[in-house]
Amino acid sequence: MPAPLLQRFIIQMKEECGVSPDATLLLAVSGGVDSVVLAALCRQAGYRFHLAHVNFQLRGNESERDEIFVRELASSWDVPFHTIRFDTGTVAAKNKCSVQEAARQLRYEWFEKVIESLHFEHAAETPSIICTAHHLDDNIETMVMHFFRGTGISGLRGMLPRQGRVARPLLEVSKEELTAYAAENKLNWVEDSSNAESKYTRNAIRNKLLPLAETIYPEAIGNLARNLSRFRDVESLYHQAIALYKKKLVKITGNEAHLPVALLQKSHPFSTILFEIINQYNFHPAQVDEVKLLLNAVSGKYVASSTHRIFKNRKWLIIAPLQTTVADNILIGEEAEYIDFPAGKINIIRFENPTISRHKFIATLDRSLIRFPLLLRKWKPGDYFYPFGMKKKKKLSRFFIDNKLSTTEKENVWVLEMNKKIIWVIGHRIDDRFRVSSNTTATLKFEFQS
Repeated sequence: MPAPLLQRFIIQMKEECGVSPDATLLLAVSGGVDSVVLAALCRQAGYRFHLAHVNFQLRGNESERDEIFVRELASSWDVPFHTIRFDTGTVAAKNKCSVQEAARQLRYEWFEKVIESLHFEHAAETPSIICTAHHLDDNIETMVMHFFRGTGISGLRGMLPRQGRVARPLLEVSKEELTAYAAENKLNWVEDSSNAESKYTRNAIRNKLLPLAETIYPEAIGNLARNLSRFRDVESLYHQAIALYKKKLVKITGNEAHLPVALLQKSHPFSTILFEIINQYNFHPAQVDEVKLLLNAVSGKYVASSTHRIFKNRKWLIIAPLQTTVADNILIGEEAEYIDFPAGKINIIRFENPTISRHKFIATLDRSLIRFPLLLRKWKPGDYFYPFGMKKKKKLSRFFIDNKLSTTEKENVWVLEMNKKIIWVIGHRIDDRFRVSSNTTATLKFEFQS
């Protein structure tokens, strides 16, 4: 026979959620049975807490009723009450996201603001924690929803008891147990009529899919609950293995990550390892195949996420921020008019008529010979080019010796590269293969400003 709910709750708060008895809790209370039981358990256990209610203004009179109910509950228990109203439908339309997604983001952003004020109010003497009433049934629905959407192991293990300042102490308690506790303790709550509707994904899973599964497999819900625990253990082992691969494969240089192509290709399971490396840079699963194509692509090819680019540079894949002023490798797209980098700035000017300049800080090249994207990077040993006026290639190291560059000057030399060919040693000389000739009809001019 399971231990009384209060006893299990106190153990869960301490051992799984890491909440100390002297913490100040901000309880997310909608007015439904789950959140009312959460508040009652916190009160019975002797925690110091505030009630927080969000009115999303989505259910007309019901939304008003819920806010009044939670306000009166806080008053009857003589605990602080916080509330806010959002025009959730308008926010969702503006951000082009679902109502549920907008509500979730609005809710947690507001909770964080309130908890910060509590933290300041108590002079940071005790921890301030956000507590939500997510329970076992919610977590099973989350796992199923993630499974059908397509997810990694982190999605299959569902929600965690503690993430940052958010604690979920009821994740091992079923909805049935919560309702029984509420009835036994003569608690009042309000019902959300929209829960009976199946127009939202979670409701459809709760009202249709899981009951159907139970008609086929009577132990389906219990098996799914046990899988949540198994998947948490699997995730722990999984991330330990991924950490070892990352240590072996990823070399961090400044704000860039460098991956050796040959070593990456030998890793197994290749696609999974690659995804776990690039996922932290906001690349999504569908882009894994695009990144795999880079392994055999020419230098300069790239795949972009919302924040980063992965581009091929010889024997390496390099992950770098989209907008950066400190990267050692910077991609220049065809639309670029200028580029900032650690050594200065390069303006890019397009002329329809042939023009030419002999200034060492200006490179005038035949536009018909240039293919974007270009790669702006520091020179490295082994680099060579065909200095302007010469028909034979020369290593940059020898070029620097011939031009009497000091060690410091050599360390600060940058080059502009196209498909593994250096087209300009910036501040020194262009490559003869891309110079303006009698056949040139349009030019590209790169002006360097330190």
